[in-house]
Amino acid sequence: QVQLVESGGGLVQAGGSLSLSCTISGRFFTIISMGWYRQAPGKQREPVATILSSGNTNYADSVKDRFTISRDNAKNTAYLQMNSLKPEDTAVYYCTILTNLAVRSWGQGTQVTVSS
Repeated sequence: QVQLVESGGGLVQAGGSLSLSCTISGRFFTIISMGWYRQAPGKQREPVATILSSGNTNYADSVKDRFTISRDNAKNTAYLQMNSLKPEDTAVYYCTILTNLAVRSWGQGTQVTVSS
């Protein structure tokens, strides 16, 4: 069974930075994509950033040029560097992976709060 554990959330002032990490352990098949989603109170979970096994990345328009996703395949770890944070970035951030068998797994989430 695969496990995803996020870390790095917290409270930061607007304009500040945070870095999230997601470590993957357990048994899993080939990971074809790793990504981050977020869910703000009263809103649906939305994609933030994705990185494919090829290294290609995709970002939500709202975070382009502010967030950077990366991965360390040797460590089975994904990262999300968040700069120039805004109050509207406040949400629970979830790490997710998609395997080559089309199975998606989620972490438990980490809270990011940006104060104005």
